[in-house]
Amino acid sequence: MIDRLTIPSALADGAAPVDYRPVALMPEVRVIKVGGQSIMDRGRAALFPVLDELVAVKDKYPLLLCAGGGTRARHIYALASDLELPTGVLAALGGYVPRQNARMLQMLLARHGGVFMLHDDFEKLPLYFRLGCIPIMTGMPPFGYWEKPTAHGRIPRHRTDAGVFLSAEVLGARRALFIKDEDGLFTDDPKKNPAATFIPRIGARELIARGLDDCVLEPVVIEYLTRARYCHELQIINGRRPGEITRALAGDDVGTIIFKD
Repeated sequence: MIDRLTIPSALADGAAPVDYRPVALMPEVRVIKVGGQSIMDRGRAALFPVLDELVAVKDKYPLLLCAGGGTRARHIYALASDLELPTGVLAALGGYVPRQNARMLQMLLARHGGVFMLHDDFEKLPLYFRLGCIPIMTGMPPFGYWEKPTAHGRIPRHRTDAGVFLSAEVLGARRALFIKDEDGLFTDDPKKNPAATFIPRIGARELIARGLDDCVLEPVVIEYLTRARYCHELQIINGRRPGEITRALAGDDVGTIIFKD
């Protein structure tokens, strides 16, 4: 059901409020993030099985792939922060790495219809899907130099997780899928703390209230989820588990589901 929002008319004082019914542009699209550090940086052994699963289902669902940044993006942020560059510059510089990863994904998927897409080509998505393509773009939102200042430090709040969520929201997709190398959300980083507890399902507000020191997604995405109109679920799965991507795309609640509460 489409949410209804009343906004005051800008045409005249005292005018009746406008009944606003936003349109779900392409709710059937599966918006998917291929993790940078978790998948791309691990090379062939991690990435090729993920691509094989995506290719196997590409004729069942329209797939929009978004590339993460990973270790190289983190290096850029660290270096630019040490040079005391402003947040907007860090966002612009950090955007180059996921763009490189998206281009590599396109080359690997070229024979299966992979096509690299710039942000300015977003409106061409219906054409790409009609032609049977797999559009691929950077997960980084196009804020660049206009990235909002952060409360603490200079690392941009809106990075590739945020871009994936915002893409799903504008398309009207119910779920955004994040392919990582972990089973989902834990109470702590399971790579560093073996005692960390797995969280299969949790509401966004509850997750914010917990104030976890280590969260598998960017905090701003969880914040935005609380007021989303369409994308009401974030699904985090382990792309290194065979078949998990296929199950997630079919609608199974594998991994962790973070939902709008």
